[in-house]
Amino acid sequence: MRVSEIVTLQAYLDRWAGTDAGRKAVAGAVRTIATTGVGIADLVARGPLEEGLAKIRGTDPNAGGDAQKELDVIAEERIVTALKGTEVAFLASEESEELIPVNTSGRLVVAVDPLDGSSNIDTNVSVGTIYSILPYDAAAHANPAAAVMRTGSHQVAAGFLAYGPATILVSTLGEGTQVFVYDRDKADFFLARDQVEIPAETKEYGVNQSNVRQWHAPMAAYIADCLAGKDGPRAKDFNMRWVGSMVADAFRIFTRGGVYVYPSDKRKGYENGRLRLIYEANPVAFLTEQAKGAATDGKTRILDIVPHHIHQRIPLVFGSKAEVEKIASYY
Repeated sequence: MRVSEIVTLQAYLDRWAGTDAGRKAVAGAVRTIATTGVGIADLVARGPLEEGLAKIRGTDPNAGGDAQKELDVIAEERIVTALKGTEVAFLASEESEELIPVNTSGRLVVAVDPLDGSSNIDTNVSVGTIYSILPYDAAAHANPAAAVMRTGSHQVAAGFLAYGPATILVSTLGEGTQVFVYDRDKADFFLARDQVEIPAETKEYGVNQSNVRQWHAPMAAYIADCLAGKDGPRAKDFNMRWVGSMVADAFRIFTRGGVYVYPSDKRKGYENGRLRLIYEANPVAFLTEQAKGAATDGKTRILDIVPHHIHQRIPLVFGSKAEVEKIASYY
């Protein structure tokens, strides 16, 4: 497919699905999440005019152990409501301890981070929604949670929406990675980039360098060598970029390459990493590999990791393949 073609998201999904009932179910879920994201983007765009979106709700953290913002809850509620018209049987969400029944006769389960980058809600910085879609068979999965407690290699589709200057959908259906952009004049998503390829080599990394004193030796050594620049062992100068919303940092990598690094460290609650395997790492890893990049926990391929808990946290390194492999060599 040439990107010069004017292709809507619906047309792309219809072409991919054809007459296959399973693919049609997946296409319907993707389209619904994307459409719901437009409404969330509109809410985000109101900024301070929409008072209280960044307000912490209650005193208890969400199922993932983080403070729950008002917009986190609103986003989840909108996604659940919208998916009731699809073939999604259950939704696993960062915001909920248990799976949420949606349409129990459905053939899919969806894992979602309804609002990635919550700490940036009130700062006019891009936030987004991350999703993962897996097949579901009621006969094979007496416990619906078993449908999401599988390696990321079982995903049939994944993607994320970034709510920034443009509303962007980065999507994979297992046949490459595509970028769609929402055109507000035409009220539809259009294909902007087909078969995205992340450059294998890079001189750019994204990491929260303020935590350097907390890092374990391999990560500290890698960053030290990058900082040494062309006179150091890497023999080239690096740039550092860090937004703090993974969807924004990820889209930069899908646009021009680079690596995203969120290691485990010595702080309490960070010993096993901080990002969720099922809601964040798996979908981003699927997208990355489909764009010829790589994704690991520092050592192990993300899509090979068997979850042991629905809200399991792990370290995450993804992006330009050669650099991801270089980081693994430090471990």
